Amino acid sequence: MAEQRIRALALCIFHHNGKILVNRFVDPVSQQICFRPLGGGIEFGETSAEAIEREVQEELGLSMTDKRLLGTLESLFIYNGKPGHEFVQVYDARFEDARVYEQEQIAGKESDGSPFSASWHDSSSFSEQSPLVPKGLFELLKDAGRLK
Repeated sequence: MAEQRIRALALCIFHHNGKILVNRFVDPVSQQICFRPLGGGIEFGETSAEAIEREVQEELGLSMTDKRLLGTLESLFIYNGKPGHEFVQVYDARFEDARVYEQEQIAGKESDGSPFSASWHDSSSFSEQSPLVPKGLFELLKDAGRLK
């Protein structure tokens, strides 16, 4: 059995006209639809700020500016039938290329090479049945004025 451990993540909120950029995915076991901002694991020896820049560059091939830490969340969850535990550094930033904000969907690649499509969603997209994850992120973004 694989060792259970706490994972450190960095996620980035890109917002525009009351919407945020998220990846929509489905839990393979529960079939629940979830939405998550872009980002990923923090590697040993890198800061969370460096991790988010690397992740966005790797996933979308895009650069960012005006990076700012919004907060930290602790997330306990079940995904793919297995328990998970994460500490998540949540950043806010802007894309250097303003043309990105005109695109309804942005093609990306996961670290394993599988494609995904990120899209802009407002708060009406998120519910208990199709949440914005990790837990607590919706409230953090509302408090920070990123979602209404």
